[in-house]
Amino acid sequence: MKPPRQTLRLLLAAVASAAILSFLLLLAPPDGLSPLSFLSSSPYAHRPKLLFLLAGQSNMAGRGAVVHPLPPPYRSHPRVFRLAASRGWVAAAPPLHADIDTHKTCGLGPAMPFAHRVLAAVSSPDSGGGGGRKDTPVVLGLIPCAVGGTRIWMWAKGQPLYEFAVARTLAAVADGGGILGAVLWFQGESDTIEIDDAQSYGGKMERLVADLRADLELPNLLVIQVGLASGEGNYTDIVREAQKNIILPNVLLVDAMGLPLRDDQLHLSTEAQIRLGNMLAEAYLKFNSSRGPKL
Repeated sequence: MKPPRQTLRLLLAAVASAAILSFLLLLAPPDGLSPLSFLSSSPYAHRPKLLFLLAGQSNMAGRGAVVHPLPPPYRSHPRVFRLAASRGWVAAAPPLHADIDTHKTCGLGPAMPFAHRVLAAVSSPDSGGGGGRKDTPVVLGLIPCAVGGTRIWMWAKGQPLYEFAVARTLAAVADGGGILGAVLWFQGESDTIEIDDAQSYGGKMERLVADLRADLELPNLLVIQVGLASGEGNYTDIVREAQKNIILPNVLLVDAMGLPLRDDQLHLSTEAQIRLGNMLAEAYLKFNSSRGPKL
């Protein structure tokens, strides 16, 4: 027996309202809640931070299996923080996107191994990786914004995901005088389903880079994109070729092809995420090796 149409309409309206409310709660803290209310007690919490925007879909949010005990690259570090959904700084600990990519079960991604590798490099006396002065320890701030299952058109300027990422990044920069070191971008698996999406990927990615640089007022912003290791459809090669053909200043490609996948043949394994995090860090450090200190 089919439910009455009026009941069905009310049910659908309730579901839609709940989804909108969930997004708005993520986009901005509730009235009266200070952005600093969840600030960690770490002595480094109020220091200026070297920031990294984490954007894209599920492989950036992290679907690597959580194992216990956590591998060293995923353990908390007193100088690594993440911007929570409340826009307050908290100690970075996986899963980093648990309060951002809320409709999926988040696991281990590349950002924590990336942060550990960057800190190890910039803390070395002989490093040229963009670290701070020797008497000022570098503090990292990760800005999770990735959401699983998203296509690149959903990240276009004016779309909620884009505005969400820009607003969070600006809030992070304003809180403590940090600077944005790079955007880490891992997205495109969902754009392999439809041929039109795959063929238009390159142009949309270039537009995204231009818009981010304009809205964040960073014309030379470094963007490190990850070349796809897998896809949801039959047009993975077309998206990968588009990624390789993006020739813009300060846009790098780190290729994930060949890294081990989970049983679903879509998401990177925990081992692969550790390797990818190190690859992203090496790309960032090499890029900054001749550019002087960041903080």
